[in-house]
Amino acid sequence: MDTITYFKDRFEKLQEQQLDSRLKSLRDDAFSTFEKAGIPTVKHEEWKYTRISDFFSKDYHFTTDLQEQQFRAAELQPFLLPGHENANVIVFVNGHYHAEHSVLRSEELEVISLETAAHNQYAPVVEKHLGHSADYHKDGINALNTAFIQEGVFIHIQKGKTVNHPVYIYNVTDARSGNIFAQPRALVHVGENAQVEILETFATIGSDESFTNQVFEIAVEENAVLHLYKIQNDAANSTIVSTTHVHQVGKSVANVVTISLSGGLVRNNLNMVMSAPYCEANLSGLYLQSGHTHVDNHTVVDNRQPNCLSNELYKGIMNGHATGVFNGKIFVRQIAQKTNAYQTNKNILLSGNATVNTKPQLEIFADDVKCSHGCTVGRLDEEALFYLKARGISEATARSLLLHGFALDVLEKIGSEDVRQFVNKLVTASLNLD
Repeated sequence: MDTITYFKDRFEKLQEQQLDSRLKSLRDDAFSTFEKAGIPTVKHEEWKYTRISDFFSKDYHFTTDLQEQQFRAAELQPFLLPGHENANVIVFVNGHYHAEHSVLRSEELEVISLETAAHNQYAPVVEKHLGHSADYHKDGINALNTAFIQEGVFIHIQKGKTVNHPVYIYNVTDARSGNIFAQPRALVHVGENAQVEILETFATIGSDESFTNQVFEIAVEENAVLHLYKIQNDAANSTIVSTTHVHQVGKSVANVVTISLSGGLVRNNLNMVMSAPYCEANLSGLYLQSGHTHVDNHTVVDNRQPNCLSNELYKGIMNGHATGVFNGKIFVRQIAQKTNAYQTNKNILLSGNATVNTKPQLEIFADDVKCSHGCTVGRLDEEALFYLKARGISEATARSLLLHGFALDVLEKIGSEDVRQFVNKLVTASLNLD
């Protein structure tokens, strides 16, 4: 059975279970898109350097039934983040939201299923924002997630409230008894004058292969503030395609930091859509790869109204036979006068076998703007290395210190002290610092 036929069979079974759902038309349209577009190949310009079609020739188990899954809370213990005792915890297992393993501590936070939200007072929000990311991703992999929306969540932050505990989202894939294909789905609505800090991680259990195809859409209302930290430190047998779509509906601030430390293949799509004047978006990323791993960061900043500001900084450290991709697009529409948009991508190659393909892009249709972009790919500063070694520091320690200094610009973008210390330890371990 080929890939398209396999998913079509599973899709038909899913539709039989939920004929009256208000999400049905969205699923139907998405699956039609998937059938036409298929899985992206390297012939697709946006997937030129990242090959995922090969993974779909493998025998993945794709579960659409929550009852098929057996997962105990104790199995989450190795992946718990510091401060989890005081955090709101949301758990996805094999792409499905598990309420029994999730803990909500903040009254300002409401978490319900997308199916429920589509039928209650949040229906207008769901109708307006669910599936909005498809406008920016004309490919089958994004449509495939939407076609199989099931056990996804709607996360609502009340108007005028600051969530007093961070929100930890664990994406766990259980690959102990076979290859698993998981599709977590979430829609977050940050109400007017609200503020929230979200941290999400990815983990694979077991030695079989996992493929996570995540879509995470966020709507940010007037005067709201969003802090989102994505930490990817998964196993070598994992493949992650993570799409994060932030739609700034009103004047607001969105800070997103993406840290990719390990994982077999990681593809991050990050869209910042500024649909109101005076929005601010800050995008930061650090990817630190070795072995035969691959990481691909695709970003879009869409300036749709005047007087918006965006700052983008991505840094990469590549070793071994690792490969990296950075593709950053900034759109400035004709109405978006007085836009300030800045983008920087810097990379260090530690091995002659490591590679990075970097492609900054600006498309500007307004004439009164300040926009810039730049990228570099180079080696470690030999003069600085010599300087440290001359003062009695071993070469290994000196190299690690310089690399940590290189990464520091991104780590400082993490506003939460607890999260910053946690990430700093992971980075330090990766760099073998003393």
